Amino acid sequence: MFDFQLDGTDGAARAGTLALPHGTVRTPAFMPVGTQGTVRALSPFDLRATGTQMVLANTYHLHVRPGEDVVASLGGLHQFMGWDGPLLTDSGGFQIFSLEGMRRVDDDGVEFQSHVDGGRRRLTPEGAVEIQWTLGPDIAMALDHVPPGTADRAVATDALDRTARWLARARTRHAALSADASGRQTLWPILQGGVYPDLRARAVAQVLGLGPWTGLAVGGLAVGEPREAMYATLDALRPSLPAGTPRYLMGVGFPEDLLESVARGMDLFDCVAPTRNGRNGQAFTPDGPLNVRNAAHRTDPAPLDASCDCETCRTYSRGYLRHLFQADELLGLRLLSLHNVRFLIRLGEEARRRVLAGAFAPWHRDWRARYTARSHA
Repeated sequence: MFDFQLDGTDGAARAGTLALPHGTVRTPAFMPVGTQGTVRALSPFDLRATGTQMVLANTYHLHVRPGEDVVASLGGLHQFMGWDGPLLTDSGGFQIFSLEGMRRVDDDGVEFQSHVDGGRRRLTPEGAVEIQWTLGPDIAMALDHVPPGTADRAVATDALDRTARWLARARTRHAALSADASGRQTLWPILQGGVYPDLRARAVAQVLGLGPWTGLAVGGLAVGEPREAMYATLDALRPSLPAGTPRYLMGVGFPEDLLESVARGMDLFDCVAPTRNGRNGQAFTPDGPLNVRNAAHRTDPAPLDASCDCETCRTYSRGYLRHLFQADELLGLRLLSLHNVRFLIRLGEEARRRVLAGAFAPWHRDWRARYTARSHA
């Protein structure tokens, strides 16, 4: 039920097939983020049209509203949000640790103040597992301690060791819950360690010592560190990762970062960037980001991206899209969000084709040169 097949490699870049209870995911693949059980401005029908294979939802947000018991009473997360494909839920660790001044962490777990009602709540490694078991995704993430990307060595060490201790508890609880339903859900650990290569290697050793695992997530990157530091960390981390296990790089979804990470051996990605930026009028294109609000597009009959097959690019001009944003029409938010998601899905699909053809490196080089050559105002 939970299986990963490595279909091909080209350098460090990989193409694989991940089998899950609700379907198959062919990697590399971008996963849109449906934080509160919905990808903003997009329906499940829209997501299917973009080629989305797996969607994320967030444990923290669904726990505080409407509550996992409400979701379960309405048929579980898949039925609740109308998505019948694979689902992954983040443990909520990143969201909780972003509540600076509203949470307190100790070795038992984290106490935080709900952003919804102001009430105090406590989340433990076992509690995060129980919430996700009740929600019912294909993949649940273990609770982790997320340090800032600029954290010093002492802070990064403390976070990774606490994450390892929490992981042992989460694994025990998940094993107990799934004893009679082992094919229903799998638990993935999250590797921490900041931008320190030896700490990342230590995290891998700690996690693999608690294994085996059906997948590994790399956390604590794309959280404020310089882009080149993220790339260097992935380069250092790659040799210690088992080849036959899928690798999920958390929080990465800008086009150049996604492709650079594929080139460094990552398989799965998620980020709010395509929908967030789309709602603010920015479209991803092969020539860099385009600001559709720019006056230069007022009478432009061209599509956002002539090479794109999404509904937005097949149907509407840049001039019309600019009009929607100038008029504050909600359709504009949907159309740019849909295009940006499709752009990243297509990027993963093309990277897979190039890996399997043994032609990833030259394609990657040419794509990067075009994307970074110029950007739109």
